[in-house]
Amino acid sequence: MRLTSLQSEILRFIVENGYRPGDMLPTIQAISKSMDASVAKTRESLEVARMLGAVEIRPGRGTRIVPFSFGPTATLAGLYAIGEDERNFDHLRDTRNALEVHFWDQAVGALLPEDIATLRNFIAAAREQLARQPIQVPADTHRRFHLMLFGRLENPFVQGVLEAFWAAYEAFGLNLYYDLDYHRSVWNYHERILDAIEAADIEGSRRLLVDHMNLLQQRPMQDTARSDPRLAGFE
Repeated sequence: MRLTSLQSEILRFIVENGYRPGDMLPTIQAISKSMDASVAKTRESLEVARMLGAVEIRPGRGTRIVPFSFGPTATLAGLYAIGEDERNFDHLRDTRNALEVHFWDQAVGALLPEDIATLRNFIAAAREQLARQPIQVPADTHRRFHLMLFGRLENPFVQGVLEAFWAAYEAFGLNLYYDLDYHRSVWNYHERILDAIEAADIEGSRRLLVDHMNLLQQRPMQDTARSDPRLAGFE
């Protein structure tokens, strides 16, 4: 890699000096001297690196390199793009859908029995939430279910896009209101997908995944409070 292509002095400093996850960086003063930059500029660069998920800044304890994650970068860019134009949420959702379908075999093939058990628990928890009076939309459980399906996929870029999608869904997608029947149908699909995975029917589980995705795109948006009063206040 030509480091001149890396348009960040602090990231070039990290790569050039061979720092690895878990390593502590020198003091800001030492870094600024090495980069021939002011302390203020170095501190600003480190903050950008923190936002990108490259370092962890611990006041009074120093700055530590963390394992690479594309999630912070993808999330920051995704939320900005959606803030600029809400239609970008649809583009991010379509990208996420395509990645999940493409990497499905690899992801679910790596799941362990304990992962399947946890996914079963998510389904039970979601149904319990939907049965409450008033009900609670299991948005966080939905996010955790899907991310766990891909949790053992060793591809940080796919992982990052999926994390960005769910951050965007929390910020924007939850404003797409759907009725109680829709939420129940989603979790019925989740159970059927998991049944197929457990039965080693990977192709069948993929078809169910695609049907599940189409369910969201085909269902008309509604004002939740009017369509089902039990969902009011939980969107």
